[in-house]
Amino acid sequence: MGKEKEYISRRDFLKTVAASGAAVSGLSACAGPSGKNDKTGTAGPGEMTYRTNPNTGDKVSLLGFGMMRLPFIKGRKAEDGRDIIDQETVDRMVDYAIGHGVNYFDTSPAYSQGLSEQATGLALSRYPRDRYFIATKLSNFDESTHSAEASKQMYHDSMKFLKTDYIDYYLLHSLSNMKDFRKRYVDNGMMDFLMEERAAGRIRNLGFSYHGHKEFFDYLMSVHDRYHWDFVQIQMNYLDWEYAEKIKSKNTNADYMYYELEKRNIPVVIMEPLLGGRLSRVPENIMKEFKEREPEMSVASWAFRFVGSYPGVLTALSGMTRMEHLQDNLATYSPLKPLTEDELAFLHHIGHMMMQFKTVPCNDCKYCMPCPYGIDIPAILLHYNKCVNEDNIPTSSGSPEYRKARRAYLVGYDRSVPKLRQADRCTGCGQCNPHCPQGIDIPKELHRIDAYIEKLKQETL
Repeated sequence: MGKEKEYISRRDFLKTVAASGAAVSGLSACAGPSGKNDKTGTAGPGEMTYRTNPNTGDKVSLLGFGMMRLPFIKGRKAEDGRDIIDQETVDRMVDYAIGHGVNYFDTSPAYSQGLSEQATGLALSRYPRDRYFIATKLSNFDESTHSAEASKQMYHDSMKFLKTDYIDYYLLHSLSNMKDFRKRYVDNGMMDFLMEERAAGRIRNLGFSYHGHKEFFDYLMSVHDRYHWDFVQIQMNYLDWEYAEKIKSKNTNADYMYYELEKRNIPVVIMEPLLGGRLSRVPENIMKEFKEREPEMSVASWAFRFVGSYPGVLTALSGMTRMEHLQDNLATYSPLKPLTEDELAFLHHIGHMMMQFKTVPCNDCKYCMPCPYGIDIPAILLHYNKCVNEDNIPTSSGSPEYRKARRAYLVGYDRSVPKLRQADRCTGCGQCNPHCPQGIDIPKELHRIDAYIEKLKQETL
């Protein structure tokens, strides 16, 4: 096992975590109310687990609220054509989260059709500013936002929308390659500007979120002395831990990034602990294994316990749309029960099984949206993945379950994706591709899925 020799032994690592519940790399576990000045202690039943940022002393809830997938009011549109955030539900969920110890809220100018920061600001500003940490991002993806002037405006707008005069955790959003990094942050002077803002105290911690290959990640680690990354946000879950590079060559395995950050004492923030929900909607045969092992434990809780068991993790983000998601995640981290050696081995077995299913690595982040031709890209890919996971992908008209699987796919497709938003409308313009953090060739996948659907309709498989 090469990686286990190169880094700390996973077995010894988890024995240490399970035995002590204490921190390594300066990140300590503690419990208490959601205020920032809590004393370190031992988490009791029903109490949120906290991690201490070794550089600032922040006591951060191990569960972070990702404000990416906020609920909308069905059937209502604003004058600009965007959907309308269900602010009442957002407020209610934020109240419940804060009341149960959550104090880290992650948003972006790009989330929820550009409305997430406003909704987050409205919900959080009802509380004293020292009750919560705000994380947001410089999401200057488009050419129109690459200039220093436009990027600075986005930064100042974030302050305005979030109703704050400082940001606790500010990220360069979705770094993936050198060319993009230089264009968005270096050549326009934004790195110098952001470091000045950090020195002035308007940014308390400066970091980045990462979706890219190993070589560029290594470069970012090599310039740590120059930029002093206060934290880094990576995609980590029990599938990406050792299979990310197999899923997509652009990606870097999470175990590599985690240990590189840990040895530099850089706090790690986790995104996609459920891999866009894929690790909560597992194939039926895998679901059976989970339930046979722990009938009362949700499948999602296994994934959250996995990331929480690594003490270099400051917080794990979850994009929670419904109250039941929040309640289940709170139960997992209040307090955290770290994985045992045997449970970790079980999840590695599950990860191996998951890799047998040829799904599209879509995380439903919706960065590819809106499509200029109105295509609902995430819905098409998610329906395809769902049918793969449920074994409803007929490959031959001669297979025993062909009729049943064919009907399940086609009926489910029409229910999930309106006719005018289906894959057959894709022109291959490619506007979506640069925005996909997973590096999916979206038009290629849409054309492949559309050709498959046409064969199902014509019964020519």
